[in-house]
Amino acid sequence: MTRTVFCRKYKQELEGLERPPYPGELGQSIFDNVSKKAWQEWTDHQTMLINEKHLSLMDPESRKYLQQEMEKFLSGEEYDKADGYVPPGK
Repeated sequence: MTRTVFCRKYKQELEGLERPPYPGELGQSIFDNVSKKAWQEWTDHQTMLINEKHLSLMDPESRKYLQQEMEKFLSGEEYDKADGYVPPGK
């Protein structure tokens, strides 16, 4: 049986993650309140931000920026997009 959660991004019951994506409170909050669909969309967007903005995950400021953007993205708020990014096929 598939686990469902009330997704804070999509405001509906959707399939949940199989396990928390981070250790600690943050990971548990994501596990309890974010759907698998929303999390996959975030990881795709995060990869684009890292690539387009040339972020280094070794840099604490880059990690802080990504966490702030993740919170915005998953909460349905306005979030940062890569400058000049054009989706494939456009």
